[in-house]
Amino acid sequence: MPVTVVRFNLVEPGATPASLSARYRAAVEMAAYADDRGITTVQTEEHHGVANNWLPSPFAFAAAVFGATRHIAVTVSAVIGPLHDPLRLAEDIAVLDLLSGGRLITVAGIGYRPEEYALFDVDWKRRGRLQDELLETVLKAWTGEEFEYRGRTVRVTPRPFSDPHPLLLVGGSSKAAARRAARLGLPFFPSAHLPELEAYYKDRLIEYGTEGWTMMPSAVTPLLHIAEDPDRTWAEYGAHFLHEARTYASWQSAEIRSAVKSAATTVDELRAEGVYRIVTPDECVAQGLDNHVLHPLSGGMPVDEGWRSLHLFCENVLPRLKDLEV
Repeated sequence: MPVTVVRFNLVEPGATPASLSARYRAAVEMAAYADDRGITTVQTEEHHGVANNWLPSPFAFAAAVFGATRHIAVTVSAVIGPLHDPLRLAEDIAVLDLLSGGRLITVAGIGYRPEEYALFDVDWKRRGRLQDELLETVLKAWTGEEFEYRGRTVRVTPRPFSDPHPLLLVGGSSKAAARRAARLGLPFFPSAHLPELEAYYKDRLIEYGTEGWTMMPSAVTPLLHIAEDPDRTWAEYGAHFLHEARTYASWQSAEIRSAVKSAATTVDELRAEGVYRIVTPDECVAQGLDNHVLHPLSGGMPVDEGWRSLHLFCENVLPRLKDLEV
């Protein structure tokens, strides 16, 4: 069956504490509903200091999802590695891995917003070296053995549930990211469909004598919203998708390659572009996608409309995708 994902970044422009609290609680309830229906994965991410309240703490959110579910995986895609203390990150992931029975997937990137580094007083120019240190440190920490860290001997407990360690991928769209993953023998998660970078990573695995694999987005991976009347839904709610698309576009320089990259400046342009798609259940099945990524609360989408989209997918699309397996 195709991979099915429900994505949450909890964006809400102009939110009040009460409305944002309701959005967070709704997202956890949606995750529980998705888990009961057999959706594969919840995907979340990390950004800091954003005026529209983008989720800054994906592991806290993942913990809430794990507490409300029994089967669904949570992918943090991506954690901005250099902004985290390596030892504390190793502990947090180990605890989540134990709580969930191994359902946490972490993609470690270095980010692309200097403002986030400035917020935490982290040197943007050192981000590559900091990422190397972070990845090397968490891998040592998860062994439960003593090791040398910044000139002292340390030991991190508890050990994670997963053996040899929680699933950790290196994310990015650069050769440096691919080399880093290959050198450490970690899987590589290109941020877009980049076959040439995948080939470069495989060559580096041979060079370093390590083993690894690639989890790469498909050439076409739209963000989906399910509706019985797409024309009406675009008219009423298209501005929410456009808000998110324009926010992403404002962050991404020309060299950044992303599976979610839009040049649209109007709702009509966004609809024609196809990065965000509002489709009926029949249209969703007919697309024949390998990955179905639902984004029910995109750009501050009203919670009720998010629920309508998720219900339509789980009740009218998901059973038909399962039937395609037979």
